[in-house]
Amino acid sequence: MILITKALRTKFEKTGSQEGLGMDAEIIVKFFTPDASWSMYALEFDGEDSFFGIVDGHFAEYGYFSLRELKKVKGNLGLPIERDLHFTGQTVRDLIGKFSGEPIASLAGDKGVSL
Repeated sequence: MILITKALRTKFEKTGSQEGLGMDAEIIVKFFTPDASWSMYALEFDGEDSFFGIVDGHFAEYGYFSLRELKKVKGNLGLPIERDLHFTGQTVRDLIGKFSGEPIASLAGDKGVSL
């Protein structure tokens, strides 16, 4: 599966930095492990390798992840990470309910914010 298409690259380029938008930042693409419980929601992409977004694994947190790593990582059954083809753009605020009240670390400094 192609993880980052030309259309997505263009969307990231047009969107640019979302710094300062907080809960209104747009999630451009979702990646996930089909055989594990990890999801990565990308807000920004540097055009080469680095994404910035929300990583939801054992807990949800803002952070950086790389396209190179996404291509290498396999889940518990050896399945590769996939791009969610059915994901429609959402804001961080829209995503909040999916985290069942767990805090996203770094959202409001070191304390996080309960969602």
